[in-house]
Amino acid sequence: MTEYGRGRGPEPWHPEDPLYGDQGWTGHQTQQGQVPYGGAPQQEYPQEPQYQQQYPQQYQQYEQQQQYEQQQYEQQQYPQQQYQQQYAAQQEAYAAQQQAYAPPQQAYAPQQAQPHPQQPVYDNQGWDTGQGQYAAAVQADPYVGADPYAQQSVSGYPGEAPDLYTTPEAYPPPQPPGRRHLEPEPAEDEEPEGGFLAGGGRDDDDGDEPGDGRRGGRSKGGKPKKRSGMACLIAAVVIIGVVGGGGYYGYSYLKARFGAAEDFAGEGTDELVDVEIPKGALLGQMGRILKEAGVVASAQAFVDAANNNPKGKSIQPGIYPMNKKMSAAAAVALMIDPTKLNVITVTEGMRNTKVYEAIDKKLGKPAGTTKDIALREAKNLGLPAWAGNDPKLIDPLEGFLYPTRYDLGKDSTPESLLKEMVKNASDKYAELGVEGKAKELGLDNPLQVVTVASLVNAEGKNHDDFRKMSEVVYNRMKKTNDVTNQKIEFDSTYNYVKNQSEINFNLKEAQAFNNPYNTHFIKGLPVGPIGNPGLDALTATLNPDHGGWMFFVSVDGNTTTFTKTYDEHLKLVAEFQERQKQKNGG
Repeated sequence: MTEYGRGRGPEPWHPEDPLYGDQGWTGHQTQQGQVPYGGAPQQEYPQEPQYQQQYPQQYQQYEQQQQYEQQQYEQQQYPQQQYQQQYAAQQEAYAAQQQAYAPPQQAYAPQQAQPHPQQPVYDNQGWDTGQGQYAAAVQADPYVGADPYAQQSVSGYPGEAPDLYTTPEAYPPPQPPGRRHLEPEPAEDEEPEGGFLAGGGRDDDDGDEPGDGRRGGRSKGGKPKKRSGMACLIAAVVIIGVVGGGGYYGYSYLKARFGAAEDFAGEGTDELVDVEIPKGALLGQMGRILKEAGVVASAQAFVDAANNNPKGKSIQPGIYPMNKKMSAAAAVALMIDPTKLNVITVTEGMRNTKVYEAIDKKLGKPAGTTKDIALREAKNLGLPAWAGNDPKLIDPLEGFLYPTRYDLGKDSTPESLLKEMVKNASDKYAELGVEGKAKELGLDNPLQVVTVASLVNAEGKNHDDFRKMSEVVYNRMKKTNDVTNQKIEFDSTYNYVKNQSEINFNLKEAQAFNNPYNTHFIKGLPVGPIGNPGLDALTATLNPDHGGWMFFVSVDGNTTTFTKTYDEHLKLVAEFQERQKQKNGG
């Protein structure tokens, strides 16, 4: 039998337990809301140690009286009706004792508005309230309104209060004071019974074993509390989403970084498109331009193909007519071939007749179309004022189609190209100051400067040759020249008239051929240029060698040898003729 008439059940400790109220461990304190007789509430009595100290005699008498009544109660089995009568009598006795033993109210009043968390809190009658949180935890009488003749379950001994710690809903037994509240109790959300994928709430605890000091009421070795299935499902979905999304983006990054670039196959479709590659463009920019035009599938594929081709980095700027949806390798192969460019390149020393043929071919015009336009519209194509108006000129535009590359677009025409070429030549001649330097060089007009440059460009091989060649021209034009009698005697002039490029021809025939361009027949310069000189030839003409050179011979066809006297020249000519005989098998 326990103190104050309670049964043998374990001592309550959880605030929601109906028998909660014990703030100690010794068993000398009363239990608030205790049900000693079939669940009837018991009056509260002084229980703190300070009562024993202040009223020792009265407290001892009260304790003896309680033990005596409990013994008498356990020896008898009362019907339910007798329980109620006994309960009423007990209530009257307890009330009288309460009046006798209760100390003055002010003796137990709290000293502070908010007591220390470890100190008990008392109500207006001096009883412990359970730290001010569960003072109302008094269980109602289970016999009120019940059938008085129904069989009542009794656990243990007759008259003993049911042990509320052996039921499935019971709370674990209390812990010693030193082990209480070692860690804060975690807040656990109650899950609705029967919810979607719910675990069913709490597991039954084995309340017969003492607790291990942990909050939550689960003993060692017990089953863990079931978690919500919905929470697990959501967590799984989140994890799958994160892993899947990260994997997708990771795969995309690795494929873009290390995988093969997207590419077409073959030579492409029959659909043509003009692609213009600007000056200074690198492979990456070229690839992007080609991709935007629909030629290649990706810029990276073009860059890779260009790097894999030994000539991939020699691609020149310009306009390329290309098929759509070409493989990157096919696009690179086309672009490294200069003949595939949709351009016209005027080389240094190139004659106008060759330029006209190239324009007709590139623009798909009938042969002779551009030449007819050039001769007919020469005055309307932008020639400078000092350009020759001599009717003996074979072509007024000769020498004014400046050597460089010209890109062809959809709007290109023979007129537009000729105007662009003439403008480039006029601008370059003005930049070099050709008009002002003509007199310094002993020439009659700027056109003769261009003419000398055209001769030099036709006979020489490099800039050094060009400077010596221009010196030969100027020396042979001098009135003091009695060796050639002021004749320049360049084979290139005779070939120009004949529209040929022959090294071996009949010299006597050439000397007898009367033509204003044939320097083997006439004295001085031809009537006009015999080609379109480049920048090297122009600068060499404006700045000759001044070495006194009068003759030259290309002995091996690659190296030009210059001499100052005619005798030296004759020796070189003899050597040249001997090589030519051996070459021809003679």
